[in-house]
This record gives sequence, structure tokens and C-alpha cells, in this order.
Amino acid sequence: MIADVLAEAAEKMTKAVDVAKEDFATVRTGRANPQLFQKIMVEYYGTPTPLAQLASLQNPEARVLIITPYDKSALKEIERAIVNFPNLGATPNNDGEIIRVTMPELTEDRRKEYVKIVKGKAEDCKVSIRNVRRKAKEDLDKLKSEVGDDEVARAEKELEALTKRHTDAADEALKKKEAELLEV
Repeated sequence: MIADVLAEAAEKMTKAVDVAKEDFATVRTGRANPQLFQKIMVEYYGTPTPLAQLASLQNPEARVLIITPYDKSALKEIERAIVNFPNLGATPNNDGEIIRVTMPELTEDRRKEYVKIVKGKAEDCKVSIRNVRRKAKEDLDKLKSEVGDDEVARAEKELEALTKRHTDAADEALKKKEAELLEV
């Protein structure tokens, strides 16, 4: 039972770190990266649909991304979704067939703003990890009567090590992304 609680906690903590890394990928650096557009939702026939399901994304140059919609009638909605997406700062150009998105050069202020956003996402990840730890600790406390205090105490130490490992992984991902953002 203790092993199940710890395994579930480890799985949830790993997911939290993975989600944070995915969120980091949506914060842009100096390059146009198709991953930046993964979280963009386009209003398609009244339903929010991920951009990747409506169009192909190609990256021919460092700061240019070409979006080719599968359905030409979605061009205007895709363009509107890109313009309205927060923290992107991209300017889409629609020629009736494709949308060419040009990413502006990053200023130092904009880079620092992005670092703040990434730090916020990392903090959200750590909060999520701590919530998983708290839930697992409550589950372990419920097991005290069945397995004994010593077993629960050992499991709590293991849980703390697990929490530290995942928090460190989130910090490491943050450091990499921060270095990537501040790199000129």
C-alpha cells in the first residue's frame, strides 16, 4: 500500500515537471519554433480546436513560420487566434493560401519579461509538486494504523526525497530556459 502511494506521487510529480517543460516551450526565444503555436486554440466552426489539427507548420527561416491550413476557410480564424495569443508578439500575414508569421527581434526588456513568465510557470510546477506531496502524506497518515509508525516514517522520508528530486528537475529546466531566453 505504501509503495502504491509513493508510485502514484512520483507519477504525478513527473507529470507536473513535464507540463512545466511543455509550458516553457511555448515561451519564445529568438527563433520561430512550431512548439510556440501548440497551445493556440482556434475557433473552428464554433469549437476551440488546437492549431496543429487545422494546419501544417513549417519553419523555413529562423524568425519565420509558415502555416498552411488544411481548410482555407479557417484562414481568418487562425490569423485572429495568433494575433490574440498572449506573449507571442507575432505579426501574421495572410495571402489567401498560407499565413506567414514573422517573429520580431527580442529586446532586452522583452527577454526579462519572458524570464518572469517562465519563473511563474516554474513556481506553479513547484506548487503542484508540493500539493502532490501533501496528498501523499495524508494518504500515508491514514495507513499508520495498518502498517505501523516506522514504515510510515520511512515512507515519508522517501516522499521527501522524491519531492526534492522533482523540485530540482523543475529548477534545472527553469535554468536552461532562462539561459536560452537571455542568450542574445
